[in-house]
Amino acid sequence: MADSRVTTVSSNGEYTFTKPNRESITLLVGLGVEGDVHAGVTVKHRSRVAKDPTQPNLRQVHLIHEELFEETLGEGFDLAPGQLGENVTTRGIDLLGLPTGTLLRLGDSAVVKVTGLRNPCLQIDNFQQGLLKQMVGRDDAGNIVRKAGIMSVVVAGGVVRPGDPILAELPDGPRRSLEVV
Repeated sequence: MADSRVTTVSSNGEYTFTKPNRESITLLVGLGVEGDVHAGVTVKHRSRVAKDPTQPNLRQVHLIHEELFEETLGEGFDLAPGQLGENVTTRGIDLLGLPTGTLLRLGDSAVVKVTGLRNPCLQIDNFQQGLLKQMVGRDDAGNIVRKAGIMSVVVAGGVVRPGDPILAELPDGPRRSLEVV
């Protein structure tokens, strides 16, 4: 993880599946990405708001690994950063292998705490037919593997830009594998 870095940052103030790429994004403690439709103390994803709008927002910042785009390209899908709705696209870090509670230092001052996995939904197939099957697979033991990135909350604010380094700090004590949030 010595060369882990941010490759792209994205945000959108409107509910759309994709998010436009930006020169920088600003992370706000306890809220998420400044100006992003998913920023807030309580849930902002429409399906979660419909169930219980008072739930804490464990999905303030969505991170996805750029290597996934290369993997899906081999299956005939052409994806670019921001198209799956992520805020931060990364390279050189195994996001899906991180335990719950990992702190990710992004650039000079921003820190997010990993809360869990993104559960890919049918909107992915509406974006590109058949893509959902690429986002959910099975490992050798038959367990479901979700590949559509991880979710986090902001614990220290700051500006994040493409090229910023990423430093992972694993939590103390027993490690808990990521679950869907």
